[in-house]
Amino acid sequence: MTAPPLSQMPTPVFQAGTDYSTNTANALIHLYRAEVGKMTAYRQRLDMTTNWAVVTSAGLASFALGTSENSHATFLFAMFMNYFFLHLEARRFRIFEISVHRVRIMERFFYPAMLGEKPDPHWHQLLLAELSKPRSPMSRADSLGWRLRRNYLWIYTAILMAWFAKLDIIRSHEVAFTPRSLVDMASIGNVPGGVVFGLVAVFYGFLIRLTVRATRDYPLEEG
Repeated sequence: MTAPPLSQMPTPVFQAGTDYSTNTANALIHLYRAEVGKMTAYRQRLDMTTNWAVVTSAGLASFALGTSENSHATFLFAMFMNYFFLHLEARRFRIFEISVHRVRIMERFFYPAMLGEKPDPHWHQLLLAELSKPRSPMSRADSLGWRLRRNYLWIYTAILMAWFAKLDIIRSHEVAFTPRSLVDMASIGNVPGGVVFGLVAVFYGFLIRLTVRATRDYPLEEG
């Protein structure tokens, strides 16, 4: 049997929470507490991933700048590692936002109903839909852009500046400091410096595009 549409379902009346049985109210309260606890745990996991990115970047930068004999390719590896951390943090951020969305539903509808207000009578269908098919309110691209905007864009800026400094350090004193000299020093083995610079420019352009296009829309915030 298929469920009737929302328009044909009976409309319950909320009056100061008297329509909720003790078991129903306790279940929703425990669900709220569980989701808040999950939010706190994933908030800590997000901070942990950012700390990994900062510590890894600082360690690789210290190694690369420690002596002129160490290759500048270390900074390219740092860019790759931070992209891995970024993807990991974006996935955690999407899970974090699932709990945020459920908490918003209960704060928007359940607790006002318990306090005597009359919210949308079909709000529980929204919560049931979120519980039966958990889905993040933001896409992967948006989550990547938001974490970039909040943390990783600053980390990538520091890595880029340190990379430029490394290229200047390994530059011969007989060679004048020019953009062309930096490009020449960026070569890695048989890969020309122009190709390396081009790949880095494309990668940073991709990161900037993710940052600019990132949105964070919540249906419950409309109106």
